[in-house]
Amino acid sequence: MAASKPVEAAVVAAAAPGSGSGVGSGAAPGTGGLPRWQLALAVGAPLLLGAGAVYLWSRQRRRREAGGRGDASGLKRHSERKTPEGRASPAPGSGHPEGPGAPLEMNSLDRAQAAKNKGNKYFKAGKYEQAIQCYTEAIGLCPTEKNVDLSTFYQNRAAAFEQLQKWKEVAQDCTKAVELNPKYVKALFRRAKAHEKLDNKKECLEDVTAVCILEGFQNQQSMLLADKVLKLLGKEKAKEKYKNREPLMPSPQFIKSYFSSFTDDIISQPMLKGEKSDEDKDKEGEALEVKENSGYLKAKQYMEEENYDKIISECSKEIDAQGKYMAEALLLRATFYLLIGNATAAKPDLDKVISLKDANVKLRANALIKRGSMYMQQQQPLLSTQDFNMAADIDPQNADVYHHRGQLKILLDQVEEAVADFDECIRLRPESALAQAQKCFALYRQAYTGNNSSQIQAAMKGFEEVIKKFPRCAEGYALYAQALTDQQQFGKADEMYDKCIDLEPDNATTYVHKGLLQLQWKQDLDRGLELISKAIEIDNKCDFAYETMGTIEVQRGNMEKAIDMFNKAINLAKSEMEMAHLYSLCDAAHAQTEVAKKYGLKPPTL
Repeated sequence: MAASKPVEAAVVAAAAPGSGSGVGSGAAPGTGGLPRWQLALAVGAPLLLGAGAVYLWSRQRRRREAGGRGDASGLKRHSERKTPEGRASPAPGSGHPEGPGAPLEMNSLDRAQAAKNKGNKYFKAGKYEQAIQCYTEAIGLCPTEKNVDLSTFYQNRAAAFEQLQKWKEVAQDCTKAVELNPKYVKALFRRAKAHEKLDNKKECLEDVTAVCILEGFQNQQSMLLADKVLKLLGKEKAKEKYKNREPLMPSPQFIKSYFSSFTDDIISQPMLKGEKSDEDKDKEGEALEVKENSGYLKAKQYMEEENYDKIISECSKEIDAQGKYMAEALLLRATFYLLIGNATAAKPDLDKVISLKDANVKLRANALIKRGSMYMQQQQPLLSTQDFNMAADIDPQNADVYHHRGQLKILLDQVEEAVADFDECIRLRPESALAQAQKCFALYRQAYTGNNSSQIQAAMKGFEEVIKKFPRCAEGYALYAQALTDQQQFGKADEMYDKCIDLEPDNATTYVHKGLLQLQWKQDLDRGLELISKAIEIDNKCDFAYETMGTIEVQRGNMEKAIDMFNKAINLAKSEMEMAHLYSLCDAAHAQTEVAKKYGLKPPTL
């Protein structure tokens, strides 16, 4: 299926990481438009608040919603943590002893409780130093074998230290509380917040992961903190990794799919008649020889041969020589810099093409589209919008401008404007099946988000008309399949994916979607994994397949394999933002591994 993106290799949505080869806010890279929120639904996992943590442990939540079972902590949904407190979280063996010798021990414990209660009064009055003194007295009086009571006193003192912003002391006291009561939710969460303030992100993540598991992922405070720290960790690691990454050429299928999303792109057109020698025109299947001594024309020849690794160097020869195709060479080199994920190198070339007033207007418009897509990928929507608008001003008859600006508007949740752009693209190129399919999906997303059943049905009818009119457009079937999946028409969605595979058997992303459908529809894990493995076999550079495999392995409890899959996806990521998202997934899996080791806590698995 044609990738509907420029270097939306990971066009960025404001709402979620990644992008799509289709429309939809936050579509996953190369997914034909499947947004991450929909991918999350497909694998049974809630997406937390945008671009950070995707938590993959919602099966317990589903069971609880269905029958009230499996609440690991006994907490109410979105419960508030109040400080200070009288007791720690319930633990086996708590309570006062009875029998011989009890009165003496009770006396000591009662005195400790009295000191704690006095501390609570100071705490509520805002007298935190006096509260700390009372809690310290309670700790000294409490019998050492009274783990639960002692942990409460440490936790309360930590709460007072927190009010004074003494984060090191908060962490130390919470550690004591957790050592005494390892599943003490309040102490774990308070320590997580202290670690956040101390910039101990890894430790913060481990603590808040344990809290989320104990609370069954029902407390908004915990989940917000988990999401926040995962975003920070992901961005931090991605910045370093992306700066030092080795450029990696995408698969030939990805590159061809990318270029097929342009119809007015001079550099992606086949070589012109005059650019080949007469002798070579008669030698079918043999390597073409370029008539002129031109680095750009040689690069175009390599494009036709799918020898993509040599294109940048040949374009550089044309540029260094200031040859007659310098503008084209700049644009082609910039395009391949974007494809290998080197936006820093691409931008100067794009800037120069755009500034060349005498250059072909279609070259300048194409450069603006690609720079606009790059800005969106870098989360600069205003600059992106400016570039697309400028492209429309200088080349108003260029269908590509409206096609790609329509996608931008979808990412910005400006659906009406997106539909208007798709309509203009269709007016200029009535045969544009891709634009018609994406217009249907835009209308569907609007209706689905607004829960408008009549508009949903109209959009579904529109899909039927598109695939009837354009039976060879794989993207039409793919986008229709996503809408059908939303509507739980799984059998028909499966048929649409089969049609995609018939049309484009080498498109790895379709196999991933079909695999996800098997999980959602039939809970057929083996078949789902088989199809996703097939995607990797077809295209071992399909980062979407590795990411999806990783999320499934997390749900199965296979953390080592999940981490391996996420790392493979990280090495293939085409943008720093996409890499940051993948690091957040990987860090979430690492945190689960550490929490399982330390506390024996594991989320439910498939």
